[in-house]
Amino acid sequence: MRTGRLRIGAAALLALVLGAGALSACSSGGGDDRLTIYSGRTQELIEPLLEQFSDDTGIGIDVRYGDSSDLALLIDEEGDQSPADVFLSQSPGSTGYLDSKGRLTPVRQSVLDLVPERFRADDGKWVGVSGRVRVLVYNPDAVTEDELGQSVFDVTDPQYRDRVGVAPTNASFQDFVTAMRELEGEERTTEWLDGLVANGAKTYANNIAIVEAVARGEIDMGLVNDYYLYELQAQDPDISAVNHYFPDGDLGSLILTTTVGVLDTANDTAVAEQFIEYLLSKPAQEFYAEQSFEYPLAKGVPPADDKPPLDSIQSPNLDLSELGDGLIKTRELIADAGLQ
Repeated sequence: MRTGRLRIGAAALLALVLGAGALSACSSGGGDDRLTIYSGRTQELIEPLLEQFSDDTGIGIDVRYGDSSDLALLIDEEGDQSPADVFLSQSPGSTGYLDSKGRLTPVRQSVLDLVPERFRADDGKWVGVSGRVRVLVYNPDAVTEDELGQSVFDVTDPQYRDRVGVAPTNASFQDFVTAMRELEGEERTTEWLDGLVANGAKTYANNIAIVEAVARGEIDMGLVNDYYLYELQAQDPDISAVNHYFPDGDLGSLILTTTVGVLDTANDTAVAEQFIEYLLSKPAQEFYAEQSFEYPLAKGVPPADDKPPLDSIQSPNLDLSELGDGLIKTRELIADAGLQ
């Protein structure tokens, strides 16, 4: 067992295991090779790619779905006994946490080079496979453009009392808060979290619940990832919700990535890297663009036609590798503020 690992009590570890769900076979494959994937991506967003990879290669796949942060903590606690070969995270913070614990192995350079440097770890131990932008989604029937803030820090102002929704247990929100700590300092971050609570911010289980609440008029606006609105618009083009991108490199328009890394418990790193390379192939990247409306990160694959180009987004300059070390403290700050 590695030293310096976060210790989790038996009850807490059991909660993580139950929350993550059981390990199940996504595809049986036709050969002897198998991959065990711990996925912070929800089943509907990743299973079609897992099945296609297995069909194309004959590699069987076992997958455990769960919250990215909980899965990262579980992998760390499982130590050398973890069955996981690959960790696929909703956001970079959870993958960075495992990297900081020495649980990831370097990814082959030819695979890393498939994406721009800003979307992969400096040490080469994880790589981004899709991107999303933090936005303020709002109901145009309840909010005028003049009311939209110029900074994410504006949402704690009195004029937004009882009007804003957040998803405090969501991995992307936690990465966003960690980024705020990195760029603005812990004191201002704590003040902002406390300000959300004092201003009556409503909490939801996930981003999609926030967008749906905005569309039906339950709240006027919410902090989410951009692609959830596009998913709902594909079902209902007349949905009453619009994404607002905070200008001038504001933290509220932070670009985050889905990330993937090979664990130090992987049975066959070559097979694990083959899976990562598949996620960065043109068909898989087009799936992200056309089916989940995220930004493809592999070079040469454009986003969906109605999305602004990724390089047009004024996002703050942040090394995504920095998000891993702050995972535990960020969750503590969010909980201490009373957001749950």
